[in-house]
Amino acid sequence: MSQITTHILNTTKGKPAANVTIVLLQQAGDNWQEIARGVTNKDGRIADLLPKETQLELGVYKMKFYTQEYFAQDGTANFYPFVEIVFDVATTEHYHVPLLLNPFGYATYRGS
Repeated sequence: MSQITTHILNTTKGKPAANVTIVLLQQAGDNWQEIARGVTNKDGRIADLLPKETQLELGVYKMKFYTQEYFAQDGTANFYPFVEIVFDVATTEHYHVPLLLNPFGYATYRGS
């Protein structure tokens, strides 16, 4: 399993959000560098965003979820064209960064 994993739940439908593009970026000074990209599966998950043996450098990262394209798949109007979650990788342990999503709001937390 990747050191970074995620899943998305569409809280309006009560179902996983499939086919959402997610980009993992690392902070580099005032800029961000893309280090991985993936698409959620039918269960709304990406378990292999990074190769299993990859250990991230300690530092600040963000996951960018392309939500507008997801909602456009079934013609759902939405407010946020994308969601960015910024977090600090302070250890070499596993980080699970879930997203609870609906067309007009979202929430996140540190998962396990």
